[in-house]
Amino acid sequence: MNLRGQVALISDGEAESGRAIARKLLTAGSRVVINVAPTADLDSLKAAFGPADKERGEVLWTQYGLSHTADVEDLWKEVLTHWRRVDVLVHNSQLVHPVSVEDCDPQRYQELMDVNVKSAFLLTQAFGRQAETHSGRIIYVSTIHDQKPTGSSFVYSVAKGALAMLAREAALELGRRGVSVNVIEMGPVEGDDLRFASSLSDVYTAYRFKVPSAVLGTYADLAHLVWFLALPESRFLNGASIRLDGGFHLHYMNHKMKRE
Repeated sequence: MNLRGQVALISDGEAESGRAIARKLLTAGSRVVINVAPTADLDSLKAAFGPADKERGEVLWTQYGLSHTADVEDLWKEVLTHWRRVDVLVHNSQLVHPVSVEDCDPQRYQELMDVNVKSAFLLTQAFGRQAETHSGRIIYVSTIHDQKPTGSSFVYSVAKGALAMLAREAALELGRRGVSVNVIEMGPVEGDDLRFASSLSDVYTAYRFKVPSAVLGTYADLAHLVWFLALPESRFLNGASIRLDGGFHLHYMNHKMKRE
């Protein structure tokens, strides 16, 4: 099972998760567009990605903000000029900022919503408008916090909850043309105790042991699932939210945690 000849567009390519996904899809034979934020150091990212990785397949690096219609249109024009189509869209934007419901500044709220969900809407629109598109895959990399409060970044949770419904609506509409739209609800990886540090919640206290196996997930796990969802063999998965968290979401009894 491979993706030879397919073109995949990945957002938030500067993140470790984005690079892991890009490497996996390259290994599967896909041509890959890696978009990074306008503020990112593109030369450093290219150098860190390494020539050994680039030899596995073709890479097009792009640098656009994805929260504005004009920027998304420019991105799409560049990709279509280079490769004429996009077969797989991976929306991987994950902006977390500690804010509370009481104290959140409206501008900060809008920024987090724009990066985490508006960008997905604009990219999905662009994907759906492709004249040649009669099939394809849209994959939203999300989080278990689309359902479970973080206690630290409520706007992130609100945005990812909206993303889940966007996926279902898009799956219904674009599914008529053979486009599937699915969500990956990513669970805890190393460092999430700092990422979601909270004065309100102890969700991430001893979080490794709240995974039944006491083993955290990795971005390689995420990339493998993205690869599967991109394959033609995943065609009957549409509008699904797949929880990739090792069972973390199920935890409720601290005294039963596996600590060995």
